[in-house]
Amino acid sequence: MITLTELAATKVRDLINKRGSGLGIRIGVKTTGCSGLAYTLEYVDQGLVAKDYFSFESHGINIWVDGKSLVFVDGMTVDWKRQGLNEGFDFINGKEAARCGCGESFTI
Repeated sequence: MITLTELAATKVRDLINKRGSGLGIRIGVKTTGCSGLAYTLEYVDQGLVAKDYFSFESHGINIWVDGKSLVFVDGMTVDWKRQGLNEGFDFINGKEAARCGCGESFTI
């Protein structure tokens, strides 16, 4: 299961409304960076095949995750953070062993 904080859910809702369409978000991981894995977050504009994706709902936002990524992100919380001039989604994942120095990739 993946959970959004209320603030993250509000931000996703605002971004979907601003772009004018969207059924929710897809969260996953990809191989990249100096630590090996990076999170991905994309809008979903049409329903995903149930056998290929797991679906969750958090604060009214639909979330889809593919089976390969679920192993890495199950139990994760997504928050929205603002620090100085920077703002963005913060992936809080207890399965992370380490993040690279720039914070863009992680290892399990």
